[in-house]
Amino acid sequence: MTSITIGNLDRQVYEQLRIVAQENGHSMDDEACRILTQAFETSADVGGLGTRISSRFRGGLQVDLDLPSR
Repeated sequence: MTSITIGNLDRQVYEQLRIVAQENGHSMDDEACRILTQAFETSADVGGLGTRISSRFRGGLQVDLDLPSR
C-alpha cells in the first residue's frame, strides 16, 4: 500500500479527523483512508462528466418562448 503526506492541513480539520477517528475506534490514518475511499466510491457511482451534466439538466428546465411568426 502507498502513503501520502498532507501539508498545510487546517488545524480544525485535523482536530475533527482526530475526534472522528477516536469515536470510530480507528487511527487517524485509517480514518483518512476510509473517508477518501468512500469519497471516490461515491463519485464513481455518478458516472462521467457527460452523465453528470445530463442528469443535472434532465427534465428540470422548461422554457416557453413566444417566437415571432415569419
